[in-house]
Amino acid sequence: MSDPTPPLDSTLVDLKQDLPDTARLKRLGLAVALGAVVIAGVGIAWREHAVSGEASVARVAAIGDVAVVHPAPAAPSDELVLPGQVQPWNNAAINARTNGYVRNWLADIGDHVHSGQPLAVLDAPEVDQALAQAEADYQTALANQRLAATTARRWTQLLAQDAVSKQETDEKQGDLAAKSALANSALANVKRWRAMQGFERVSAPFDGVITSRSAQIGALVVTGNLNAQPLFTVADVHRMRVYVRVPQNYSAMLHPGIAASLELPEYPGKSFSAELVRSAGAVDVQSGSMLVELQADNGDRMLKPGAFAQVHFHSTGNVGTLALPGSAIFYGTDGPSVAVVTGGDQVALRPIKIIRDDGNVVRVTGAIGPGDAVIDTPPDAIHNGQHVHVTQVLPSTTGAKGKPHAK
Repeated sequence: MSDPTPPLDSTLVDLKQDLPDTARLKRLGLAVALGAVVIAGVGIAWREHAVSGEASVARVAAIGDVAVVHPAPAAPSDELVLPGQVQPWNNAAINARTNGYVRNWLADIGDHVHSGQPLAVLDAPEVDQALAQAEADYQTALANQRLAATTARRWTQLLAQDAVSKQETDEKQGDLAAKSALANSALANVKRWRAMQGFERVSAPFDGVITSRSAQIGALVVTGNLNAQPLFTVADVHRMRVYVRVPQNYSAMLHPGIAASLELPEYPGKSFSAELVRSAGAVDVQSGSMLVELQADNGDRMLKPGAFAQVHFHSTGNVGTLALPGSAIFYGTDGPSVAVVTGGDQVALRPIKIIRDDGNVVRVTGAIGPGDAVIDTPPDAIHNGQHVHVTQVLPSTTGAKGKPHAK
């Protein structure tokens, strides 16, 4: 009877045949890993290509089309135009010096008067009566002085004869001195009231023209009333003064001797010669301007006091080194600057100083020259090193469109 259990060696052989081949598994795992690496590499390469393409597109989009303008040298014959106020050579408000009523007025607005010419006559009865009383007091004082003088002379003669004492003679001399002082005081009072009576005639202080009159017949005139209007205003218009407030930026360009011309709206196409004679030499803290005075002859009386005039200052020198359109100025945190396109089509921000702003044209100085290409209307986000593409060259000192830029 045979044993049903198989031998141990045959069993082990069968088990080895049933187990997977180890080398084959290793090769399979290596192939899987290599495939994963290849897939990952392809993905990374595709992603880098996509990112590079987007960056290229972004760089191309960042290069903007710009128009440039070349700064032009400012013309030496450029002139400065500012508003001015025409004032008379002398101007006086004529008020009454004494109280009274207007009896008559002898001049009206527009009349040419001479120095000392009567303009109005006042009735001042109080002044007349006060003068009469002062003259009477003076006569009384004068009579007392004469009596004291006669008495003092007699007592001096009696003293020489030892008929009176020295003390009594000195008293008479002292009484004469006192009476003489009273007479002098009374005379001064008479002169004062005579002067007040002379003010009953209101006269012109100098040659000129009457520019206002408020005197009315029968009107009460009270001196010392600050709210009262002057009876007359007299202006000397043979020569006129023109006052101009010059902004601080231009104050250094103006000095005495500079020629100027005046233009008035009532005389279109006509100009009047003037000359700057003096300046205040200080800047007003409220307006930021300096007051200057010009003078102009007015023999034909065409310039009127209080008139508005446009003052053209000539030969002010080179008011700006270079001229640029106002749209080319870039205002940043560090002040005004311009964006210049360099040789590599890159932007370079350069600071400038504004000498004069005429609105559409700005006179500037700074780190720029006539050959620089300054970007007109630069965007707010412009920065140093930014690439741009120049498409137009604008005419100098204007913002008009120019011919395309040839690259």
